[in-house]
Amino acid sequence: MATVEVEFTPLPAHVRTARLVATAVARRSGVAEALLDEVRLAVGEACSRAVEAHRRHCPAEPIRIELTDLGERFEVVVTDSAPPDAGTDPGGFAPVMDTAAVSASNGGNGAPFQPVSAETRDGAFPAAFGLAVITGLADEVQVSSTDAGLSVRMSWPATPAAS
Repeated sequence: MATVEVEFTPLPAHVRTARLVATAVARRSGVAEALLDEVRLAVGEACSRAVEAHRRHCPAEPIRIELTDLGERFEVVVTDSAPPDAGTDPGGFAPVMDTAAVSASNGGNGAPFQPVSAETRDGAFPAAFGLAVITGLADEVQVSSTDAGLSVRMSWPATPAAS
């Protein structure tokens, strides 16, 4: 069982690096090529949620990712340090786009959608929407809240490397 541990400051730019590292470790762990996009997207969603929670509640604390080759499974655990009583929403993973506001602001010219502020987004979709996105991408998902923060555990099947 080999584990790669990564900690990064809660900046959106570091989410891309986390996705790239997760994809590389998944490939090396034997995750099928057809599943690598799911790994990349699910890790990106979990890390984006953690970055937002840290931005609001503990910007100086790092976000932690553990990527583990379990032989027949590849597991990723994204852990944040946001206090559980700080109003973080374990289901609020997915970024939300306000298509009506963007269409009105750009005259309906088909310009790319812009992300909505966190305050606007909070009521846009049910809280479980982001978790549903991750659940649809990962083979197994477990969300745990502790005094230390929130942990999102995701896993995918892998083919063990020949010895």
